Amino acid sequence: MVLVGVAAKIYEATGMERWFLSLSRKYDSFETIYKLRHDLLDAHHLTNPRESTMVDEHYVSWLKEHPSALSSFQRMMNASKGKQIAIFLDYDGTLSPIVSDPERAFMSDQMRAAVRDVSKHFPTAIISGRSREKVYNFVKLNEVYYSGSHGMDIMGPTPKNKSCDDNYHHKTVNEEGNEFIVFQPAKDFLPEIQQMLIEMNERSKNIEGVAIEDNRFCLSVHYRHVKDEDYERLEQQVESMLVNHPEFHMTRGKKVLEIRPSIGWNKGHALEYLLDTLGFDDSKNVLPIYIGDDTTDEDAFKVLRERGEGYPILVSSKPRKTMAFHSLRDPSEVLSFLTRLGRWGAGNADSIQA
Repeated sequence: MVLVGVAAKIYEATGMERWFLSLSRKYDSFETIYKLRHDLLDAHHLTNPRESTMVDEHYVSWLKEHPSALSSFQRMMNASKGKQIAIFLDYDGTLSPIVSDPERAFMSDQMRAAVRDVSKHFPTAIISGRSREKVYNFVKLNEVYYSGSHGMDIMGPTPKNKSCDDNYHHKTVNEEGNEFIVFQPAKDFLPEIQQMLIEMNERSKNIEGVAIEDNRFCLSVHYRHVKDEDYERLEQQVESMLVNHPEFHMTRGKKVLEIRPSIGWNKGHALEYLLDTLGFDDSKNVLPIYIGDDTTDEDAFKVLRERGEGYPILVSSKPRKTMAFHSLRDPSEVLSFLTRLGRWGAGNADSIQA
């Protein structure tokens, strides 16, 4: 078992690693193992102040304000009594690790199985900055809804008692014959986005390490492999290009610059749209849970805060300003949380609101 970051230092220094490994032989589930790790680390922080120099005190303090979603799991489930849980998930850094090559951000078979199990009991959607098609090709589950391009390309349920007869909606059928509604609020910008893709490739061709990703309704300029001394030049090229495209703007993510239409639409709007089409607009009978790791997920966290219901959960191993209530350290803890949620759903199927 690999222990990273703060946990690794504590375990190595105190001999807890050997004890934890012995525990792991007694338990056969990721969910039990990772909950033990998280709870053990939290307890150690609280009871061993003399070793505070070995840990990141800022993270420990931050963790008190954004406690583990694993440790808080049962309280969350208690709050769901009489409500329909709905699950919303980011992809990169949440369901898959952040990798150097964006085309190889594969999710594990265990994570795929956990998401499938959750979707059997609760409406589940993946909201990503990637194109919808790319996210689907990574996830490969027909049981969930997909929202790509930061919510500008949504394949969701057919809205209840609402008409979608306009230029931005169309019906589609998946491989299993199930009908969905596709909503594309940035549809009018597609020709200009393709024009900018050509222009951005030309502008960045002499900057080593740049990768331009076409996410259909937005462009992602990855600079993970760009030299530090070249980053400013790359950002200037993006900003210079946008002067000629005033209906677009740039946002920043993890080692990526995003070029997006300025239509006032983000992951928060996608979350609201999906809740609406699921029949939970302004409803107090739903408990949304949103898990994400990037700054773009903060728009969705804000929506849940303003609704006064649900649980925004940030995936981060470092302290950072966030609208989230709870935290998970990394995708392995997301796996643990989803595994536990799927099992809880199976064990409480009779009491879950339909």
